[in-house]
Amino acid sequence: MSNFNNKILNDLKQAMIGKQKLKLSVLRMLIASLKNKKIFLGNGGKGDLSEEQIIEVIAGEIKKRKDSITAYKEGGRDELADKEREEIKILGKYMPEQISEEELEKEIKEIISGLGKVSAKDFGRVMGAVMPKLKGRTDGNAVKAIVKKILD
Repeated sequence: MSNFNNKILNDLKQAMIGKQKLKLSVLRMLIASLKNKKIFLGNGGKGDLSEEQIIEVIAGEIKKRKDSITAYKEGGRDELADKEREEIKILGKYMPEQISEEELEKEIKEIISGLGKVSAKDFGRVMGAVMPKLKGRTDGNAVKAIVKKILD
């Protein structure tokens, strides 16, 4: 079992002991999502996920919550949006440190320079080269905005 899995399970136990209902709920959901990912990948759910795959699952869960926040705000349900924000904070503890906007722009420029001559028409190709290298370290929307700014 990976260190990631051990950390999540230890935090789950601590949440049980501390009777932290929200954290307990979020961690149980995360464990279920990780099991679903294992099953999706085959082998009947046996074997461990790589650290990258675990981060991918966590990022997906965070994205779902961000989408929910938007929907709740539009529906005037601020208390539910606040709950989603708290869940994002809990999940965020398992994500790698996010890079700053300046670092992000610098890395994107380096990747683009390695691709040769590119124009605004090559947006998809640039995103295809950039996203795998920055996955888990930043939000896809931030990457998209910076790539558009650089290519325009």
